[in-house]
Amino acid sequence: MAITGWFVLLVALGAVPVVALSTVAPAGLVLLGWLALVVVLAGLDLALAASPRALRLQRQTDARVRLTETARATLLISNPTRRTLRGRIRDAWEPSAGARPSRHTVVVPPGERRAVVTELTPWRRGERRALHVTVRARGPLRLAERQASIRLPGAITVLPEFAARKHLPSRLARLRELDGRTSIMVRGQGTEFDSLREYVRGDDVRSIDWRATARRSGGPGPDGRPGQTLMVRTWRPERDRHVVVVVDSGRTAAARIADETRIDTAFESTLLLAALADRAGDRVDVAVFDRRVRGRVQGARGAALLPKLVEMMAPIDPELIETDYTAVPGLVRSMTAQRSLVVLCVPLESPGATRSLLAMLPQLTTRHLVLVAAVTDPALLEAAAARDDRAAVYRAAAAERALLDAERVAAAVRRLGGDVVSAAPLDLPPAVADRYLAYKAAGRL
Repeated sequence: MAITGWFVLLVALGAVPVVALSTVAPAGLVLLGWLALVVVLAGLDLALAASPRALRLQRQTDARVRLTETARATLLISNPTRRTLRGRIRDAWEPSAGARPSRHTVVVPPGERRAVVTELTPWRRGERRALHVTVRARGPLRLAERQASIRLPGAITVLPEFAARKHLPSRLARLRELDGRTSIMVRGQGTEFDSLREYVRGDDVRSIDWRATARRSGGPGPDGRPGQTLMVRTWRPERDRHVVVVVDSGRTAAARIADETRIDTAFESTLLLAALADRAGDRVDVAVFDRRVRGRVQGARGAALLPKLVEMMAPIDPELIETDYTAVPGLVRSMTAQRSLVVLCVPLESPGATRSLLAMLPQLTTRHLVLVAAVTDPALLEAAAARDDRAAVYRAAAAERALLDAERVAAAVRRLGGDVVSAAPLDLPPAVADRYLAYKAAGRL
């Protein structure tokens, strides 16, 4: 049970009879009698209140919602008793579910049902749960309340936000220029024959197709010599290439940079790259790994790719363990047997922390095109530029040291045959997509 403010006020009003009857009866006796009356009234009020445990509760909750979007959680309250339920109900969701409002005032007559709606605006990925519902039924005198916590499990899956999807239209427009809309004259490892066209001034003479030119040879020209129309070959980026993304879910992925964890930034980059590569006709496989495979999407294409990716990513949080980079080459071999673009979403920090990563890289770069995507902390750049006082100078020196260490690691990755793209959390997904388009344009895939 619980007492209300009216109960406390009624006890305080006992001072009136104590003073009024002080000349007739002892004050202590009057006070005890008043308290006994108040307790009897509270007990009567408690007995007349509806029983919370007799209620029948049901949940109707959206199955999933994207991060920062709002979902509805409906609680149906049926009152099979003969008393009207007057009180408050708290739907006990986790704080990270962002439930608003947290408490509802309800009145449910006997034999009827009411619905209360809680809006959920989660601020964390994963499965957000509610374990029970707390019901507090008030008596008709408003002096006491009956309270019970009823177990009623509920859950909603919070998917990654994919805020980087705003960059997708512009990248798709650039992709259309590369893929069949605009032919290129440079033949690379990742290009295939597109078409023949007539030679124009400025074309590379190495692109002339002499057999096609001989077939298109015409009659004699104005000077009496045989006329000839030069034909050149054009190329386009090859389709059906393979892109493998490996996301580090070790302890360093839990670091928050610009109010976002590293793993969330990696997920945003992966989703944007996957959507772009799938539209380009390439195959995309994704694995989340630390010391074991935490999640994998392989073989999905078209409209099924992104839903499978967000479902796989939703429940994954970083593990507070060191990532075993020596197992990454074997993981990549299990996902592809051909030359592929391998994107490693890993942090590039001090040389000591990335020693195992650097030792593993040659096993990948000898066979694949390797791109390391790393997050840069904007706070380091701000601290390195500040020189206001002595403390700021020391912070700037530490920030410069951290930036130099990251640059040394990036240079080591490039020497080992890999490529590096690093940017702030909001800038990394489009930067990775731009680098992928640059590979396509250069025929490196």
